[in-house]
Amino acid sequence: MNKNQGDIKSENRPKQDTRFVDRASDDIRRGLIVCQKSNDVIIYGAATELLTPDSVATIRALPNSKYGILLSDHRCEALKIHTKGQKALFIVLDETWDAKSINALADPTLDLKNPLRGPFKAELLTNISKDLNGFLKLMKLSRLLPGAFIAITSNKVGNWASKNNILTVELSAVYNYEDVKASSLTIVAEAKVPLKGAENSKVVSFRPSNGGPEHLAIIIGGGNKKTAPLIRLHSECFTGDLLGSLKCDCGDQLKGAIEKISKEGGGIVLYLAQEGRGVGLTSKLKAYSLQDQGFDTVDANTRLGFEVDERYFAPAAKILKILKIENVRLLTNNPKKVEALKSFGINVIERVPHIFENNPHNENYLQTKKERTGHLL
Repeated sequence: MNKNQGDIKSENRPKQDTRFVDRASDDIRRGLIVCQKSNDVIIYGAATELLTPDSVATIRALPNSKYGILLSDHRCEALKIHTKGQKALFIVLDETWDAKSINALADPTLDLKNPLRGPFKAELLTNISKDLNGFLKLMKLSRLLPGAFIAITSNKVGNWASKNNILTVELSAVYNYEDVKASSLTIVAEAKVPLKGAENSKVVSFRPSNGGPEHLAIIIGGGNKKTAPLIRLHSECFTGDLLGSLKCDCGDQLKGAIEKISKEGGGIVLYLAQEGRGVGLTSKLKAYSLQDQGFDTVDANTRLGFEVDERYFAPAAKILKILKIENVRLLTNNPKKVEALKSFGINVIERVPHIFENNPHNENYLQTKKERTGHLL
């Protein structure tokens, strides 16, 4: 939960056209160059994870620009680069750096195969820190590692992007994207779905106006009619929920929540599209590979360049408000979920523990959650 919380109502915010952010994310995931602009600065860049010789050459050829790699503070700390309080840092790389070596600098899963070069020194471009943070945010919204090879130029040099068929997105749209998505959630489908141990259940699908991933509400019994129903916020976990992975406790938590809520006569499980604490499935698998090297779950995420937890709970609060629920009993071991819901106007009248037996594969994971992320286990 790394973002500022607050009222999710958008009436007083300027309307943003999220289509360009979505299109930019699509291009980024194809390895293409995108352009982000504000009043003063234009940044052209491509994701390090999908960098090609052509995109590197194009970025280096941009007129009146300075080029280099953009990394998060956490990745820089792993590389022993002084961050001096900046969240996104720009590091100049000379022309000996090709696409493969630039990608290796940003991806810690490649560290053992690619001895690090250096030392590196970040340029402290504090006057455009918001622009740099925004471009890294674009990488995260694209469900890629937060690293990009970029060129920085003035907004006064002409429209190079349109001449070269490069999609442009406004910095303000990037920053407002998640709030606009949460505020625009609406019900698009619902159906009765009898569940094992909770036959009187239905699933309701919520979709944002930009057509992004749906969040689900599993309403058990008369869960949405109670004064303060028992609620579980569950982030989707392909490996735990579907495959039965023993590396986490997600599968046990999902099944256990449905069982507990059913026994209480009703409640709701919000199944949120926030795989891997918000980093996406592929990046989660990269984090797992770092855990195999001996890093715990916190250090694995930060070595990849992410925050410890990238989730944003505005969608959960919006769904509860659509269901006309203001007071909840929250089934969680994570006090930060309680704080997040409260900050969005949901009254958490009780935190209900949700603890399961560990196994040899997730014992260290659960201990790390207890010692380093404040889980009450």
